[in-house]
Amino acid sequence: MTTILPTDANDNVIPALRLKMDGAQSIAVTSALSARNAIGFSTETRVISVYATGSVYLRFGELGAVAASTDHYFPEGVYYDFAIGGDGVDHTPYLAVIAADTDCNLYISEKS
Repeated sequence: MTTILPTDANDNVIPALRLKMDGAQSIAVTSALSARNAIGFSTETRVISVYATGSVYLRFGELGAVAASTDHYFPEGVYYDFAIGGDGVDHTPYLAVIAADTDCNLYISEKS
């Protein structure tokens, strides 16, 4: 795979985006009701990192985004980066989430 990011001696990509100042958010997630980030992601944010303490379902979208059990499954204990815009792609300012099993927390870090 071609990349413009730097790589280490084993050709693994080295993340080169910086954490956005005041760009950390968390969401208390339940299986009863969809929740989303209270503050939309900055228009300058191109990538968000996500970590969940329990399995969840995710839906990216606008202010009215609502997650359901038919959305993308995201497993517990995984730290993952998602592109949310830039390079001609529309910006997605919200992440809706609902628990797959038990209540948990979702942590989000904006990167640019």
